[in-house]
Amino acid sequence: MSATASSAISVATKPLKSLSLSSRSPLPSAASVAFPTPRRRLVLVACTAGDGSKPTILVAEKLGEAGVKLLEDFANVDCSYNLTPEELNTKISLCDALIVRSGTKVGREVFESSRGRLKVVGRAGVGIDNVDLSAATEFGCLVVNAPTANTIAAAEHGIALLAGMARNVAQADASVKAGEWKRNKYVGVSLVGKTLAVMGFGKVGTEVARRAKGLGMRVIAHDPYAPADRAHAIGVDLVSFDEALATADFISLHMPLTPATSKILNDETFAKMKKGVRIVNVARGGVIDEDALVRALDAGIVAQAALDVFTKEPPAKDSPLVQHERVTVTPHLGASTMEAQEGVAIEIAEAVVGALNGELAATAVNAPMVSAEVLTELKPYVILAEKLGRLAVQLVAGGSGVKNVKVSYTSARATDDLDTRLLRAMITKGIIEPISDVYVNLVNADFTAKQRGLRISEERVLLDGSPENPLETITVQLGNVESKFASSLSESGEVKVEGRVKDGVPHLTKVGSFEVDVTLEGSIILCRQVDQPGMIGTVGSILGESNVNVNFMSVGRIAPRKQAIMAIGVDDQPSKETLKKIGEIPAVEEFVFLKV
Repeated sequence: MSATASSAISVATKPLKSLSLSSRSPLPSAASVAFPTPRRRLVLVACTAGDGSKPTILVAEKLGEAGVKLLEDFANVDCSYNLTPEELNTKISLCDALIVRSGTKVGREVFESSRGRLKVVGRAGVGIDNVDLSAATEFGCLVVNAPTANTIAAAEHGIALLAGMARNVAQADASVKAGEWKRNKYVGVSLVGKTLAVMGFGKVGTEVARRAKGLGMRVIAHDPYAPADRAHAIGVDLVSFDEALATADFISLHMPLTPATSKILNDETFAKMKKGVRIVNVARGGVIDEDALVRALDAGIVAQAALDVFTKEPPAKDSPLVQHERVTVTPHLGASTMEAQEGVAIEIAEAVVGALNGELAATAVNAPMVSAEVLTELKPYVILAEKLGRLAVQLVAGGSGVKNVKVSYTSARATDDLDTRLLRAMITKGIIEPISDVYVNLVNADFTAKQRGLRISEERVLLDGSPENPLETITVQLGNVESKFASSLSESGEVKVEGRVKDGVPHLTKVGSFEVDVTLEGSIILCRQVDQPGMIGTVGSILGESNVNVNFMSVGRIAPRKQAIMAIGVDDQPSKETLKKIGEIPAVEEFVFLKV
């Protein structure tokens, strides 16, 4: 008994030259001869310089010493601060990774100027609105951030601004230093019993809420993605956006800057607020329409504001907002504690080094999140997936262009216990890279497939048995294409290859309707022949005479003395003359050489 579940990723536009899909068929029998084979390491993003030397990392903004030291132990590090956009674009073509804070704009021009070399952008901090994620994904560049190290620092600064604003600390300090003593002018308001609306209930917002509860405030929060149980666990009520505006005495902003949140506080939303509300912003400057905030302050809708971030940084010296008497300002100090600076530096350095080593960072922001446990378990299957894609596309004859790919997974695990995104990405990589100059990785695989008009469907077949292994087999089928090796076609006419992992090593186990068993190392020669004695020895002798080492050989046949497929794993690429000799063997009906 087996059950099948399907999912699909579609694309449109120009078809790839030579490829496509489908699935099927039971298997005949196989005889195999084993030779020792080396193991391979999984690489998800790639990364040393082209000549095998250390990678180069450009640090474009000040980074803590501990982080720089960590980078220097692994790579050549270029710390060049205050670069103009032109200077950055010039330098970037020599760099494998770039680390920035919030002051450097990493736009499409940067990725274009890198000419494909830039593989990782590290944002030392949480917000990534200064990085063009769409362009990064398109160019296959992983973007990682450091979201945890400065969480407490930002939350503490938010609370400091909240309390300082309520008690007019900054204004009173300036007044006393100017020789004044105006106690009546700077009477403040108490925090106890007041309602604080936390707008954005992520890591920082949650920590602000905890501390505000400790100050005796009632805390509500608005965040469409926040889990209610987490909010309730610390005594916070999740409410709608409009309810938060209408009931809050204090509003603290902790949302990212996105098209949806840009200028989310504007004339219209200020009009919905309780008169005399006080606003704190330690998130992103662009979430507030600054001109509208000045109007709200002048109208008495907003009693006070405390701002650490601005739409343009630094703001103009004569900014009406900065100069407003009831506004407290700081120069983007949210993460500026000694502890946070070192923590962020270490966190981003570790993420960048890990990515350059081929690891998928847990803080990647433009790739699907795959847990470390899943990555470890799927490693050999990831290698298998890419090699099957690579073999399948090499079996396609030119002409029709690959448009459809069908991937089938057989497993004893439930469909919701098998994350195939990584496998799908590597199959896409294997199919596209041999016939394109595009570098494909987990970051840009789906985008690249869609851009090239490649449709990928996935089918999962549930098997009976123990789910000890995540997968039994992976099958890749390319439909509506001609094959340069007719025996690779399934009964329904698709190019079909199937594989499995044995003892941690990827094996090719089926070509078309023929069972084989050959390790996916080096290269493979596939021969369709008349099944007769001496064929293995004849082909082996030809390869041996040409000093081509055979590492594995397998024969799959329909029935004795009928047609058979010989799959030969070789460490070296045979010469054209050697391949011609194999093709001239009378019993060989067709053959193909494939690079694994």
